[in-house]
Amino acid sequence: MSFELQPVLTSDLIAVRPLRPADFDELFAVAADPLLWEQHPQPDRHQKDIFRAFFLDALASGGALAVVDTKDLRLIGSSRYHGYSLDRREVEIGWTFLARSHWGGVYNKELKRLMLDHAFRFVDTVIFLVGPANLRSRRAVEKLGGVLAEPGQNRAGAPHVRYRIEAVRWWGEREGAGGPSGVGSLG
Repeated sequence: MSFELQPVLTSDLIAVRPLRPADFDELFAVAADPLLWEQHPQPDRHQKDIFRAFFLDALASGGALAVVDTKDLRLIGSSRYHGYSLDRREVEIGWTFLARSHWGGVYNKELKRLMLDHAFRFVDTVIFLVGPANLRSRRAVEKLGGVLAEPGQNRAGAPHVRYRIEAVRWWGEREGAGGPSGVGSLG
C-alpha cells in the first residue's frame, strides 16, 4: 500500500481534503492576516503575490491539503505532506497555517492528530521543520510529542529546527490514555 499524500480526513471539528485551484481566494482571505506570519521565516506571506507563489507551490507538491471547519464549511487553513520516503519510512508534515479565529490548540491539535494517524499507517517517523524563531509552532509540535532532533534546512536552504515523532511513541501515548480513538496525553 502506498502513501496517500492527499487523503480525505474528517472529525467532528474539521474536514481535511486535497487543496484545489479554486480554493485560492478563500484561502488567501485567511492568509492575508499579517499576524499569522509574524514569527514565520517568510513574514511577508500575507501579501497576495507572495502567497500566490506559496499556493502554486502547494498545488504542485501533490501533498497539499485544505482544512475546513465542519460547523460552517468555511476554509480555515492548509497543511501539507512532503518528502515521503519509503526507504526511510518517513514523511514531513508542514506548511500548516490556520485562521487566528481557530488558534488556541484544539483545531491545530485535531488537524495534526488526523494527519499523524494517517501518516503512521505508512511510515515510522514524521518530521516537522520549523523556523527557529517560530515559537508558537515549536510549542505546538512539542505538545504533540515532537522531539527536537538535529538542525535542518528547508527546501530553500534556510535554517530550521527539526522535530521527530515516532509511530511507536505516538500510538503508545494514545493507548495509555484511552486507546487509539483518543488524543492521549497530547492536551
